[in-house]
Amino acid sequence: MEKKVLAAASFEKKKYYFAEEFSVLPLEIQQEVQILCVTAANQLMCTFVLGFFPTGDLFIETVRGENAADFDDIGAELTVKKIRREKKELLKALKLWYLVFCTPEGEKLQAGLRKESPQQKEEGEGQ
Repeated sequence: MEKKVLAAASFEKKKYYFAEEFSVLPLEIQQEVQILCVTAANQLMCTFVLGFFPTGDLFIETVRGENAADFDDIGAELTVKKIRREKKELLKALKLWYLVFCTPEGEKLQAGLRKESPQQKEEGEGQ
C-alpha cells in the first residue's frame, strides 16, 4: 500500500515540507497542518510526518533523527494519541477531503453529484 505524504517537519534539519499535490487545500487548513507538524517535530525532537493511505485513512509517523539519543518512543506515541484526540475534527476533515477528491470512489461521487436528477430537470423546465 503506497502512502502519500501530506506534510512533514524535521526538528533536526529545521525544515517543513508540504506536498504540492495537496496545494488545493484551503490556506487555513495548510497553515493548521504546518503548525501541527512543526510543533510536534520540535516538541518530540524528531521528523513528524502526516499523510494518507490509499484508503483515505491518515497516518502519523515520528521518525527518530540520526543524533536523537534523547528520543522518547513512548512519549512520541502518547503525543500522537493526544494529537489524534485534540485535532480530531481537522483529521476527520482531511480524510473526508482526500476520499472525495483523491480516490476513484470520490471521483464517482463527484460525477454523480454533477448529474442532474430527473426532478431537477422538471423543475428547471417549468420555470
